[in-house]
Amino acid sequence: MSDSVVVVGGGLAGIAAALRLADRGAQVTLLETRSHLGGATYSLLRDGVVADTGQHVFLRCYHAYRALLERLGVSRHAPVQDHFAIPVLHARGLSWLYRAGRAPAPLHLTRSLLGYSPLSPRERISAGRAVLALRDVDPADPHSDALTFGSWLRRRHQSARSIDRLWGLIAVAALNLPPDKASLALAAQVFRTAFLGERDAADIGVPAVPLRYLHAEPAGRLLERLGVAVHTGTKVMAIEPNGDGFVLRTRDGTLSADAVVVAVPHPAAARLVPPQAVPDRERWTRLGSAPIVNVHLRYNRKVLGFRYAAALDSPVQWIFDRTRAAGLEHGQYLVVSVSAAHGCIDAPAEEVRRTYSEAVDELLPGARTARLEDSFVTREPHATFHQGPGTAELRPPARTLLPNLALAGAWTATGWPDTMEGAVRSGLQAADVLDISRARPPRLRTFGEALP
Repeated sequence: MSDSVVVVGGGLAGIAAALRLADRGAQVTLLETRSHLGGATYSLLRDGVVADTGQHVFLRCYHAYRALLERLGVSRHAPVQDHFAIPVLHARGLSWLYRAGRAPAPLHLTRSLLGYSPLSPRERISAGRAVLALRDVDPADPHSDALTFGSWLRRRHQSARSIDRLWGLIAVAALNLPPDKASLALAAQVFRTAFLGERDAADIGVPAVPLRYLHAEPAGRLLERLGVAVHTGTKVMAIEPNGDGFVLRTRDGTLSADAVVVAVPHPAAARLVPPQAVPDRERWTRLGSAPIVNVHLRYNRKVLGFRYAAALDSPVQWIFDRTRAAGLEHGQYLVVSVSAAHGCIDAPAEEVRRTYSEAVDELLPGARTARLEDSFVTREPHATFHQGPGTAELRPPARTLLPNLALAGAWTATGWPDTMEGAVRSGLQAADVLDISRARPPRLRTFGEALP
């Protein structure tokens, strides 16, 4: 039985694991290489403005993530829209994807699909049939993971326009890959959960404050109150089995633990995890990565009338109004989020700024006459693992061959894509496979229990 646990990694997976373990009575230490918690969901300060490095949204069906926000006491800062609705900007004007009426899923999308003007009437009817056909795709079936989403769509008579203007709109944002490169299994998980489950599952949530105020700072305060020892700026160099426990070597010394949760990205995990725990851990490097680029644009006045919008036939994929979240009292601060950004991840910043500011001018007439007061680019070269076919067999379970060493991270076998929900679920799974003693009376209900 164990009661001292070290969690390596302070992203959402590590935070979730540490909270779960502390709730169950373990003595927890959390080690994070960076100077802050939050992992990939963090913020930076630029000219007095707190800006997120990336735009992270979530859905109502992200039950584990939303439970984490509740536990952190910040759910009021992460509102979810009353009903699923996406404004879609294109050359002909504005279209909408939405749910309507009180019909159960997937009938709640019928009116939206039939009225979606970027597609022809025939393409809209065909899209509805494909939505229904997704009910027969099992995300857990290895055969589904061997196929691309795009190939499946074409077999369901989806035109190139439909794949680009409808399916890709969601898939690229959710999977960080276009349909022709994304795993059918992961795409099916997204569409089945969001659009074929509960009728409100796809309702979109957007943080109303910078991510440092939503994740890092409240997590640090709560962990401290629970007695978790949090050490930032501490890089773990090695994890070594030692009798029934482990020794962790850092740049500043060593510490011992009865159990360890490794909650770091897969390349780092492949270097840290002892071979006795996962003999073929080198296979994780084959998961690869996919980039996201964000272009930040500050205008002297309002140019976008929505909190967020998608775009068609444009370099812009999604655009978000972050003015209030950043604390600005004048003008408008927009963030263009570019997923699957392989084409611009290495481009010069000035070229990226020019390309996307000009693209916003084309989409938003008001931007053409507004003054662009500031612009900058943030890049996440390894934002997610490469969520293509064949990744299911590469994603390891939380449990390893060493009884009290567990794995966490959105790249592990959660059944979910690489999302904030997947990260939190992975941390809960990792905590639950450890054999910890109840050194202190546990709370009546531990964080993350009874999730769907």
